[in-house]
Amino acid sequence: MAEQTSPGSAGTDRPPVTGHPAATRPPKWRTRGRLSYGMVAGIAVVHPVASLMFRLRYRHAERLPATGPVLLVANHVSILDPLACARLVFDAGRLPHFLAKESVFKGYAGTLLRSAGQIPVARFSDAAHEALDAAQADLRAGNLVVIYPEGSVTRDPEWWPMQARTGVARLALTTDAVVVPVAQWGPQRVHDYHTKKLRLRLRAPAEYRVGEPVDLTDQRARVRDGHPLTAALLRETTDLIMTRVRDELAELRGEPAPPTFHARPRRELPGDLSGSAA
Repeated sequence: MAEQTSPGSAGTDRPPVTGHPAATRPPKWRTRGRLSYGMVAGIAVVHPVASLMFRLRYRHAERLPATGPVLLVANHVSILDPLACARLVFDAGRLPHFLAKESVFKGYAGTLLRSAGQIPVARFSDAAHEALDAAQADLRAGNLVVIYPEGSVTRDPEWWPMQARTGVARLALTTDAVVVPVAQWGPQRVHDYHTKKLRLRLRAPAEYRVGEPVDLTDQRARVRDGHPLTAALLRETTDLIMTRVRDELAELRGEPAPPTFHARPRRELPGDLSGSAA
């Protein structure tokens, strides 16, 4: 069972200033809504596997809004991230919809993933924008979408976030979704992407810290006033969001964050299962 740390119980944690206290949240069976057959199948697999693989600890999970559109933005430390993150979202009373690499949407598994509301990303192609369109529609329908803006597991040797793609900014600026930064730490101990080593063990520690929503009032006002989605605006917004993710990770790790983002790789490596779109 996942552990949940209440506000103020983790030393430097600040009390939440947004959202509803956990005691007043609607029952989770109501906030999750109707479960499709694909989501039921996913829960039947992910829930026990994540429970066996990770000893999950959540800090400020109550900051995830119980209802309404949410864009959950997380750092990417392992190809196993979606397993643990899906548990976080489900345990918080929501259903996660991930942006995921198109190659995993094949055969019966692909049918289940689509039924569960997961969104395929045909990256490096003319169809890549279709994933953003689908994610926009999903957010406008009031769902929770998970995105890893780095596009692949970070290449930073110390596991800090690397420079992100700007698809996250496009979603944030073209919808009214609450943008929630989430830091995760621990899945890389089970699968180390840098060394390509899998260290299977039961109940490896995995921690999540949910930040307060990112204030995008200024950026969204500019868009409403007719400012185009220029490369500069998208980069500004992306870096603002990812700085918040990096700050939450620094709190989670108890270490100072680096002042800059690690450079992106020039090309993706084989076997990298990403959860992003840009």
